[in-house]
Amino acid sequence: MNLRMQESFFKDHQARFSPETIRSYRIALNQFFTYCYKKCDEVKAVDIRAWLASLEEQGMKPRTIHLKLSAVKSFFRYCMEENLLKKNPTATVHTPKKDDSLPYYLSKRQVALLQELTKEDPRDRAVIETLYTTGVRVSELLDIRIEDIKWETRQIWIRKGKGNKERFVLFTHDCAERLKTYLENRKENSPYLFANNRGGHLSRVFVEKKFQEFSGRLGFKVVPHTMRHTFAAHLAEKNMPQSYIQELLGHANINSTRIYTRLMEHARKKQYDRYQI
Repeated sequence: MNLRMQESFFKDHQARFSPETIRSYRIALNQFFTYCYKKCDEVKAVDIRAWLASLEEQGMKPRTIHLKLSAVKSFFRYCMEENLLKKNPTATVHTPKKDDSLPYYLSKRQVALLQELTKEDPRDRAVIETLYTTGVRVSELLDIRIEDIKWETRQIWIRKGKGNKERFVLFTHDCAERLKTYLENRKENSPYLFANNRGGHLSRVFVEKKFQEFSGRLGFKVVPHTMRHTFAAHLAEKNMPQSYIQELLGHANINSTRIYTRLMEHARKKQYDRYQI
């Protein structure tokens, strides 16, 4: 019954949710119903609170717990709207306070080490350069088609960003050279920029595993999303206006971009402290 209701929930929200939201909501609902092995109409607020406490005990960040609870709340709200439940068990469950810590990003030296590590592999080097110089999400990177690249103006059309919003991102001359080298060397015949040997695009899992490998070899943590934070933080360090960074990141709300202004202040303080040593 639970699975059938979940499938109806995702089917009815397909147009409203981005593929990324659907993916994270699926994971969250699967985790919740694995923990709380009950039918939807048997779930109580105390079950949800116990699950949240267990996530906290596992060392999960408040921001991540917040997103997982959003998925569960959204699902039970849908069940109420469809008259599948008489009472919403999430109604009295409060959202945990978000962690206000700064996002983790790489220093310029760490970016250089990552670039050096991948220089012998044209595809890996091109993936790193594209993520770093465009600030795209990994899901957006994998959806890029060769026809979406405007080489003359060094722009890439992101057809479907978060919330199905399209935008153009910029890339550097060095990134263009890396992409051309990769495309000249690749054997796959595919409309996608980063292709697998079957002609489709690379999978998210494949890219994430590659980054785990990079982290192990470099001795510091780096995931695909780290490159997006690094892109924004390095632009903020150069005093790029918030509104420009917001546009390039595809943030609908400038409040999402303000954290990078705090990063800029943090970076300036680090530079100042260095001079005082």
